[in-house]
Amino acid sequence: MASISLSWNQVHAWRLSQHYLSVRLRRQEFIRAVADSGGIQAQVASAAELALWARANDLTPQDVQSALWQERTLIKTWAMRGTLHLIAASELPLYVAARSQHDPISWIKYFTYYGVTQVQYEAFIAAAPQILSNEPITREQFADAVAEHVGSAELGQLVLTKGWGTPLKPLAWRGDLCFGPNQGRNVTFVNPSQWVGTWQSIDPQLARQEIVRRYLRVYGPATVEDFVRWWDGGSGIMATRKLFLSIKDELVDVDVEGWQAVALRTSLEQLQERETIQSVHLLPLFDVYTLGLGRDLESLLPKAYK
Repeated sequence: MASISLSWNQVHAWRLSQHYLSVRLRRQEFIRAVADSGGIQAQVASAAELALWARANDLTPQDVQSALWQERTLIKTWAMRGTLHLIAASELPLYVAARSQHDPISWIKYFTYYGVTQVQYEAFIAAAPQILSNEPITREQFADAVAEHVGSAELGQLVLTKGWGTPLKPLAWRGDLCFGPNQGRNVTFVNPSQWVGTWQSIDPQLARQEIVRRYLRVYGPATVEDFVRWWDGGSGIMATRKLFLSIKDELVDVDVEGWQAVALRTSLEQLQERETIQSVHLLPLFDVYTLGLGRDLESLLPKAYK
């Protein structure tokens, strides 16, 4: 079957609408922007607040803070590409399930490099859900508790001092750790299942398939390589090809002015009906609209203007 032809104008108009950039949400609906975009990058908190403001009318930073720490409808954790994101709390089990078959070998090698044995690493993984609860504790308190549970001062020091929170990321991906509200300048951590209060287990394969659908629904059309770069930073290409094949009946090949990609069959009619939008949208740094589109942005932003 021949690819279906689309124009870049149609694709851009579709993506803008799916990100709620062409028609913004109402203020009270802003959690939809988090859920439908597959998370909002939050390496810089103010950038995440601005990204949501760009998608919801009259949104304030306090709205975002309230959703995180009072209403608990948002979760701050390490997610795609090992970077900090805001995730809709109701959807965190989906992301955890999709990540559940991640090969632990790379994490074991990381900890071994810093003098932590595999036995100690496995004890660390087992101890975290026992240490964390719905009562926030600081990184220093968590590191001390880890050192005591595992019997390794070196591990506690690694958890406390290593930049970018890298030793904590395997816990976040397992759904055993997320951020709590700051205590002064100190970050805190909680157990997500206790913090949110509900946790529904999801089949890992079904979860991964749903993540692909959600990606294509907002960033599509796209290639397997685009998805891998968004999800893992570029690793796991062979497994992802099999994942796309598992939902091939839901996908359709498209040709966007010579660029070959796939789109969700259920999105195709709306894609074809999109018309060019003559408007300008200012986005903050690290905005997911650009981060999810891959590194070759020639169609989005010609190199002459980059």
